[in-house]
Amino acid sequence: MVIMNVWFYIKQFAMKKIPFIPMIFSLFMIGALFPSCKKDQIHILNLGNFSDTSGNLKDAATMAGIHFGMAVDYNDFTSNATYASVVKANCDQVTFENEMKGQYLLQNDGSVNFTQADAFLNAVSNAGLQVFGHTLIWYQQQNATYLNSIVGGSGGGVSNLLSNGGFESWNGSTPTGWAYYNQQNGNFSQGTGGANVHGGSYSLAVNVTAGASDNWRLQVASPSFPVVQGHVYLVSFWIMSPVGGSQYQVEGRSPNGSVSYSGNQPTPSTWTLKTFSFTAASTGNGMITFDMGASPNGTTYIDDVSVIDQTLAQQNATPTAIAHRLDSVMKNYITAVVGHYAGKVVAWDVVNELFADNGQIRNNTNTPNSNSNPYFFVWSNYLGDSLAIKAFQYARAADPKALLFINDYGLETNTAKLDSLIAYVNKLKSLGVPIDGIGTQMHISWNTPPAAIDNMFQQLASTGLKIRISELDVKINPYAKPNIAATPLDEFFAYQAAEYQYVIQSYLKNVPKNQQYGITVWGVHDADSWLYNNGNDFPLLFDVNFKKKPAFSAVLQALKGNGQ
Repeated sequence: MVIMNVWFYIKQFAMKKIPFIPMIFSLFMIGALFPSCKKDQIHILNLGNFSDTSGNLKDAATMAGIHFGMAVDYNDFTSNATYASVVKANCDQVTFENEMKGQYLLQNDGSVNFTQADAFLNAVSNAGLQVFGHTLIWYQQQNATYLNSIVGGSGGGVSNLLSNGGFESWNGSTPTGWAYYNQQNGNFSQGTGGANVHGGSYSLAVNVTAGASDNWRLQVASPSFPVVQGHVYLVSFWIMSPVGGSQYQVEGRSPNGSVSYSGNQPTPSTWTLKTFSFTAASTGNGMITFDMGASPNGTTYIDDVSVIDQTLAQQNATPTAIAHRLDSVMKNYITAVVGHYAGKVVAWDVVNELFADNGQIRNNTNTPNSNSNPYFFVWSNYLGDSLAIKAFQYARAADPKALLFINDYGLETNTAKLDSLIAYVNKLKSLGVPIDGIGTQMHISWNTPPAAIDNMFQQLASTGLKIRISELDVKINPYAKPNIAATPLDEFFAYQAAEYQYVIQSYLKNVPKNQQYGITVWGVHDADSWLYNNGNDFPLLFDVNFKKKPAFSAVLQALKGNGQ
C-alpha cells in the first residue's frame, strides 16, 4: 500500500492534479510512518535509472570474470537475423532450449539421433558461441516409450518371442513362419479390410466349411520359439467372429511333444483380447497351435499374437532387475551423448530437477504423471539416490574436461528443497563423485524477497562448488492477473529491472569469485519466453520487438559494478 501511495502521488503531481505542498506533506507522513525502509530492504521503492543501455552484456560479464548466456531456439537462431544478432552481441555461451534433451535425441530402439543437435551446435559454434549442454537426465521431455519398455510396464521388460504374430508377412497364401494342418473341414486365408484386422494391414482368416466333433481337423501352427523347462509362457491374441457362435482352442506344445490345451472356448463377435498360459515341459523350441474345426459358423479372424516368458517377466520385474536394466540404458545414453560432444560442449546439466517440492528425491508418488504426458519418465523412481552418483561418473568418463552440474528450481524460496540439494551435493562430494557445480534456475518474480536470494547464494556457495544462475527470468505478473498489458507497465518494468539487478549483485557479492561460473537468461525476447502466455507476462531483457528493456540496463549496470 505504501509503495502504491508513493507512486500515486508522484504521478498525480506530474500530471498537475494535486498541488506540490500536499504531495510533500503526504510523502513526509509516509516517511515518518516507515522510517526504517531502505532500498536494500524493499528495493522496489526506488524505481532506479535504467535508461543507459549502451554496451553489451557479454563484454560486461567477461570483465566480471563470468559467462553470460541465453537459452536459444534452433529455428529462431537460424532463420531470424535479428534474434541471432541479439544473441551474438550479448552472449559468449548458449543453452539449447530443447535439442539436447532425451525427447529429441533418444530413439525408440535405444539409438541416439544427433542430426538436429549437430546442426544447431555447428550454427552457434560458427558464430563464436560456446554451448552449455542441457540436459542429460530429467523427468520430463524424455523418450518415455522406450524407457517404459526397459522398466517393463506390464511385460516385465521381456520381448515377444513369437515372430510374425501380426500376420504382416506372407508367403503366397500362408503367413511367413506359420503352417496349416489338417484342412479337412475348412481353410485359411489372408484377412483384409479395416473391420477384419486388429492391427497393421492383415490378419489370419479362418473359414470353417463343415462342423466336426474334433477341432484338430482345422489347425494352424505358429513359428517355433525358445522355451525353458518349468517356465510359464503367456499367449495373448485378438480374436473375433462377426457372426458369432464359433469356437476355438489353443495348444501350447513343448519340445518333448507334451501338449497343454485351453479347451474349446467361445469366439467373441467383436475384437477381444484373449490369453492362455502353459508351462514348458522341456527346454528347446516350442510352438502354439490354434484348433478351429469344431463349428462351421462363418469366418473367424485372429491377429496380433504374442508369447512372453512370464516367469522371466516376473524375475525382471523386481526392483533390482529393473534398476540394473535402466542403469545400463543410462550409461549407454550418457556415454553416447557426452562422448559425441566431447571437446564441443563445455559443460553439462547432468541431472535436472532431481528433487520434488517437498525436498524428497522424485518418485512416481511425489511426481505423478497426472496429465498423461507421453514424454514423462521419473528415472529416480527406479534408481533412487544412486541416479546422480552413476550419471556424473558416466559423464566424467565420457568427457573428462567438461564441467558437470546438478540443476534445480525454486531454491531461492523453497528451503526444504535447498537444504536437501545441499545435503545431497555434500554426500556426492564425500563419495568422490565428480560434480563441479550447481545450477539455480531462478524463475522468479519482481517481488521475490531479497533476503531469500542472498541466503540461497550463501548456502549454495558453502558447498565449495561452482555456482551458476542457469535459467533466469523475472515475471512482472506473478499472480497471473488477466489483461496485464492493458495497464501502465512502466513501474512494473522498473520493479522487474530492480529485481534483475539485485539478483546479479547478490550473486557477485555472496558467491566467492573462484566459484562464480556465469548467468544464463532463459530466452532472448519476451515473445519466445515460456512465461509469455500470449502477452500476459514479459519476463526477459528484450521486448517482443527486440528492444532493450530497463531490465537490460539493470543487468548491464550490475555486471559493471555500477548498480544503484
